[in-house]
Amino acid sequence: MAEVVTLKIDGQEVTAPVGTTILEAARDANIYIPNLCSNEELAPYGACRLCMVEITQGKRTRLVASCIYEVAEGLEVKTNTERVLNVRKLVIELLLSRNPTHPTLWKIANYLGVKQTRFEVDFKGCILCGQCVRTCREVVGVAAIGFKGRGTTRKVTTPFDEPPPDCIACGSCAYVCPVNVIPMEEKDGVRRIWNTDFPMQKCKVCGQYFAPKKQLEYFRKIANLPEDHFEKCINCR
Repeated sequence: MAEVVTLKIDGQEVTAPVGTTILEAARDANIYIPNLCSNEELAPYGACRLCMVEITQGKRTRLVASCIYEVAEGLEVKTNTERVLNVRKLVIELLLSRNPTHPTLWKIANYLGVKQTRFEVDFKGCILCGQCVRTCREVVGVAAIGFKGRGTTRKVTTPFDEPPPDCIACGSCAYVCPVNVIPMEEKDGVRRIWNTDFPMQKCKVCGQYFAPKKQLEYFRKIANLPEDHFEKCINCR
């Protein structure tokens, strides 16, 4: 049985297994902490900094990112102090300067009482949360996309900005993106993503296109499935 620690979050006593992050413990206790880069299927990352909280251990008080800081016995956590709120407001304003229209960002902005960004808007769309890159690497296992550049020029892209040789067109990156800025479309038996066309597999029974051939080929190899395993869609098997 996992060792359990007791801590306080906003004065509420909370128990959580060792290794749990503050964000996870708060979520389990129905205490809301805004965040954009955290996903239970991915390793903690700490990119967006919206989940900053104030912790006290002994006589020391400081700000930490709750998505990467683990719980500890006797830890005191405050999620809505003035210092915390100032940081979160700054972060959401910076994100709005990159993407001033998306409802997900405005939902958090409204929660924080932010009505506009004080920073010059330079629309990038992507908020650099890294969920697409990490999903491709950690969940799918192909690492077809990554970060390029630093500072204001940093972006998510394919190697050398060319058609990605390792991409299997699964669409996981597009599905996980919190601000929906990775375009993916399907037309006439072709899925287009990352400026590349991927032929779709056609079901031999119903005739419907149901998945990119490259994705099915990848699944066949890693699961050691027979060559004809994906000739039919899931509804016709």
